Amino acid sequence: MMRLSRDVAGPCLAPCGSVMAIGAFDGLHRGHQALLTQVRERAKQLDCSPLVVSFEPLPRAFFSRDPLPRLSSVREKLRGFAAAGMEHTLLLRFNKALTAMSAEDFVRRVLVERLAAREVWVGADFRFGHKRAGDMALLEQMGAQLGFAACTMPAVQLDGARVSASRVRLLLAAGEFAGAEPLLGRPFVIEGKVDYGKQLGRALGYPTANIHLQQRVSPVHGVFAVRVGLGEGECSWPGVASLGVRPTVNEVSAPLLEVHLFDFDGDLYGQRMAVEFVAKLRDEQKFDGLEALKTQMAADARMARELLGMNPRLAQE
Repeated sequence: MMRLSRDVAGPCLAPCGSVMAIGAFDGLHRGHQALLTQVRERAKQLDCSPLVVSFEPLPRAFFSRDPLPRLSSVREKLRGFAAAGMEHTLLLRFNKALTAMSAEDFVRRVLVERLAAREVWVGADFRFGHKRAGDMALLEQMGAQLGFAACTMPAVQLDGARVSASRVRLLLAAGEFAGAEPLLGRPFVIEGKVDYGKQLGRALGYPTANIHLQQRVSPVHGVFAVRVGLGEGECSWPGVASLGVRPTVNEVSAPLLEVHLFDFDGDLYGQRMAVEFVAKLRDEQKFDGLEALKTQMAADARMARELLGMNPRLAQE
C-alpha cells in the first residue's frame, strides 16, 4: 500500500534511498506515466524506494488569478501514483511558506534530508524554489555535491506535438474526447460521491445522480453522452449528463454534474460514481420555462442513446 506524507519536515521517508519523480501531475497523462515507469524501473535496479513528490494546490492554480481547470482530483491523482507502483507520495502543501523556500533549501531539506535522493527525475522545463530560481543546472550541480543524480525525462510526443496537461485541457474544452484519450492513455472521467439533490430531474421525468465538484474546476461544461461506472465497476452504463449551473431552474453558484442513467432503477445516494465523457451534445443554455427544457432533455436523451449505440426510440418522451 502506498504511503502518503504532507510535510517538508519530519523523519527520512526512504532510509534505503529513493528514486523520485517531481511534478504537478495533473491528469497523469502519458508523459507522466512514462516518467513514473522510469522511476519505478530505476528504483528496482538500485534496490531503493520509488516515490513521487507533488503539490496541492497545483502551483499554477496557486499563482493564477482565475480558477485552473483540473484533469484529475487529488484522490484520482493519488490512486494513479499507487497504480504506477510508487511506494510513497510526498504531497507538499503549496503555500506561502513553500514558495518562500529557496531552491537550494528545497534540495537539501526535501530531496536529501527527507527523501534520501539517489536519482531525481523531472521534465525538461522543471523549475522550483523561490521565484522559480531552481532549474536542471542547479539540480545537477547540487546532486554532484550531495550524492544524487539529476535526470531529465524526454517529452512524450504524439502526432508531432508534446503531450501536456494544457493540450489535454484544450481538447476537452472543445469536446474533443476522442482526441484527448490517446494523450491521457484512457478516457476522460470525473469521479465523485452521489449527493442528495432537490429531485428536480425526477419531477421532469429524468431522475439524476448529482455530484458536487467541491473546489475542483472542470475543463468541460455542457451536456454530454456518458458511460457510468458504479463503485469499482467499469464505465459501462449508458447515460446523459449535464455539467453546469442549471440556468433555467434553481441556478447554482458552483457547477454541478447531473447524470441520468438510462433504464436504471435503484438508489445511488452515497455511492461513488465514475462518469466517462463520450461526446458533447451541446452547450448549457437557458430555456423559456420547464416545458421547453423538458423537450430539449428528451432530444438530448435520444441523441445520447444513438451516440452510445442504443435505440433512440427508447428515450423517455
